[in-house]
Amino acid sequence: MFSTPFVLTFSLLLSLPILFLLAPRILPPRLSSVPISPSDELEDLSLFRRASATPTTRLPSSFSHLAASKPKLKIAFLFLTNSDLQFAPLWEKFFRPPSAKSLYNIYVHADPTVNVTSPGGVFEGKFIEHAKRTYRASPTLISATRRLLATAILDDPANAFFAVISQHCIPLHSFKFVYHSLRDPDASTQYGIRLQYKSFIEVISDEPRLWKRYVARGRYAMMPEVPFEDFRVGSQFFVLTRRHALMVIKDRRLWKKFRMPCYREDECYPEEHYFPTLLSMQDPKGCTQYTLTKVNWTGTVNGHPYTYKKSEISPELIQGLRESKYSSSYLFARKFAPDCLAPLLKIADKVIFRD
Repeated sequence: MFSTPFVLTFSLLLSLPILFLLAPRILPPRLSSVPISPSDELEDLSLFRRASATPTTRLPSSFSHLAASKPKLKIAFLFLTNSDLQFAPLWEKFFRPPSAKSLYNIYVHADPTVNVTSPGGVFEGKFIEHAKRTYRASPTLISATRRLLATAILDDPANAFFAVISQHCIPLHSFKFVYHSLRDPDASTQYGIRLQYKSFIEVISDEPRLWKRYVARGRYAMMPEVPFEDFRVGSQFFVLTRRHALMVIKDRRLWKKFRMPCYREDECYPEEHYFPTLLSMQDPKGCTQYTLTKVNWTGTVNGHPYTYKKSEISPELIQGLRESKYSSSYLFARKFAPDCLAPLLKIADKVIFRD
């Protein structure tokens, strides 16, 4: 008969294919994104609670004397970055007109584990103190955006629009054009004050890989708070109204789902899922369904959009990036290689900021 060593060897060889087939069912799947630490979560909640106590639907008291005229509402520019603000000189020109000084604020969330250098100028002192480490394809990018929103809400009650942009974004128009585009004069007004502004956020319900994105955390992980029919995707760069910014930082119900780490990194982009889903579920009519940031997804690599090169910068490119089938014009664009700065500055005054 067979010897004992032979039987053991044969049994081991036979068991290997079986284990290979059953392992995915027996062992827990490998997490592909980094979870948020309890200490970071608690610190964020404290910040969000303080910001949530600010006014929601009524104008701040500082605007009460402006009932018969247009109040000077401000745009909060929220830069989310993990590297130097390479296009700071271009943004510096964008913010510099004397008429813009009282109409904007700047806030920068810089990954504290990366040596991000302040470019000075209008960015001096604009790096927020609550910044935390961020990772691609993880809910940390949602948290970073929420921190920016909360900080801007607390800092100035006049902040009415919150534009989330990255270090790879550039402006496509002058500040005056951007400001008046957000304050559309054709909208419904009363006593010179617009009754309701809308958020410019992309909300897509028919993306081809929507189901795979939905089940990136597990087939039933999002239930019951987020059924598949309510799940949306869109750009992570948008312009929110103050009302929607408060809605985002007050949310606890959907956040507990989207903060869960994913098992599928190639389908997990929480920052592109959370904001469109939340606002679509809570106030779909308050969103335009499109973003004001132009992104070229032709030739995408590893989930990153097309990056424009130095040789491509021209007046024709700027004009083409402005064109939109949803609005009168895109206001911002990404993604640009750092060496695009010099040619962009050359055409800044005569093309970009000449509307």
